[in-house]
Amino acid sequence: MARDLNKVLIIGRLGADPELRYTAAGTPVATFRVAASRQWRDPNGNLHDETEWFNVVAWNRLAEICHQYLSRGARVYIEGRLQTRTWEDPQTGQPRSRVEVVAQDMILLEQRESRADDSPSRPPRREPPPDIGDDDIPF
Repeated sequence: MARDLNKVLIIGRLGADPELRYTAAGTPVATFRVAASRQWRDPNGNLHDETEWFNVVAWNRLAEICHQYLSRGARVYIEGRLQTRTWEDPQTGQPRSRVEVVAQDMILLEQRESRADDSPSRPPRREPPPDIGDDDIPF
């Protein structure tokens, strides 16, 4: 029996610090955008740059880890699946949709500077494990 596959692998840089929120049930969710760029030469030898932006959503402990360790400009590997979220715009009543990458694994590819919003209420920073994913988190 053939199985379907919905898998996305992205290496890029964060456009802003991840935003961490909690659902009404208390489940953590982090959202952030990752830019992946590519360069190519056209037949005339001219160099072109193209950047694609991906909306990323991480849930549960992975959301908290992304919020703790990722920051704007950080180079990151994200593995996950594509999901289309739909809703009705409350202003216009029109249907809206957004394609997102639901993160299942995250690897921080570069060390980062500490964020300005670090405070005593946040846990102390520590080096992340080399590969952080839903299946690998021992918490």
